[in-house]
Formats: sequence, C-alpha cells, structure tokens
Amino acid sequence: MNHQTTRAPHSLLKAAVANPALWALVRELRRCLAGCDTLLDIGCGELSPLRFVPGGHRTGVDGYPPALEHARQRGTHDAYVSGDVKCLDTLFPTQRFDACVALDLIEHLPKEDGWRLLETMEHLATRRVIIFTPNGFIPQHSQDGNLQEHLSGWLPAELRSRAYQVWGMHGPKAWRGEYAALKYRPKLFWGLASLLAHCLYTRRRPEKAFSIFGCKYLDADTPAVSRSRPV
Repeated sequence: MNHQTTRAPHSLLKAAVANPALWALVRELRRCLAGCDTLLDIGCGELSPLRFVPGGHRTGVDGYPPALEHARQRGTHDAYVSGDVKCLDTLFPTQRFDACVALDLIEHLPKEDGWRLLETMEHLATRRVIIFTPNGFIPQHSQDGNLQEHLSGWLPAELRSRAYQVWGMHGPKAWRGEYAALKYRPKLFWGLASLLAHCLYTRRRPEKAFSIFGCKYLDADTPAVSRSRPV
C-alpha cells in the first residue's frame, strides 16, 4: 500500500517542551541531513521526529498498519508505504534515496536481520545513512502487538566498525529505562538535566549515553573536522 499526501506543519518548540531530548535529536537530524532532498524513513511509526526536518520529499515505511495510518492522518510524510522493513529491497527494487533513516528500529530486529538492514540501507542511500538506537540491549516489551519488543542491542563500536560517526543521545544511560522514560521526577527537571548532560558530556561520549546516533557519509561531503575528531 502506497499513499501520497501533503505534509502538515509541526511545531518543534511545542513538542520539545514536553520532551527536551527531542530537540537534541532533531538538531542532529537537521545537521546530518543537510542537502538531502529525498529521504526514506524506515519504521517511521506514527510520530517520526523527521516531521520536524523541513524540505525535500519524505517517504515513510512501516510494518504496523495502525501506526502508518496515524502518521498519514497527522501528515508526517509525503508518501507512506506499508510493508516489512526486512524486505526493503522488494519494496523499493529500483528506487534510490539521498538518505535512509532508521530511528528506534534496529533494536526491534534480531541481530542478523539488523546487520542485513544496515547493508540494505547503505545500498538504497546515495548520501547518508542514519541510525538511532539505544546504547546496548535495553529490555522493552510490545503492547497490543505494536512490534515494540527489543530483540537486540547495538554498541557504538559496532556502528564505527561500518564507518559510522557516532554521538551519544538522551543523556546519561543510568537516568532512563524502558521506552527511554526518565526514572526520576519531576519529569521536567530531569528532562532538562538530561539535555544539559547531553550537551556537556554524553554527546561526545556515546558509551555513557542512553542512546546512540550514527551517521554514515556515502558521498564526498563528509565533514573533514568530523573525520578527525574523536567520538
């Protein structure tokens, strides 16, 4: 099933007030996706952070039809494709994208399928491949068949082994649990504290962070400064 629609405007400021970590994630997405016009959002879900990345043409693909329908109703993408994310090469046999993005997806696949997903994304993309996932295995269970169970864990070193640059996200690992929820209250205070810790410490030390953000540059636009500095 492939639906075309028109993306709706979305306010990052309003969303970031409720979830300060979202601001940091969108900042990394905008930075790494600069210059990418066509984008494939794999496992897009119903409220993909890519709705806050302006410009270009966004295609969302997901294997959970209710989430895809909610995304269409909210206008998060320009096109929507229903299908198994493990079969991207059959869903898009001849199509290529400037960038392929998988946010909070790869941990829901067995390890072997996750490695195959990376290979497929690197084939479909011409400029960037982006992965966002918890740092290591974080137990999480599905609710009402929504495919949210965690089946694997991924470490910064594993992404670096495939030439990804890696940054830490979501602040210190010890502060969050299942579904990346903060362990402490009040939520607003600890959300802001987590964002501050991200900016000052864990972004550059992904091994200490709750989540990791990896970007692989497939073209000649790889920033020289990012190649040389430690991550």
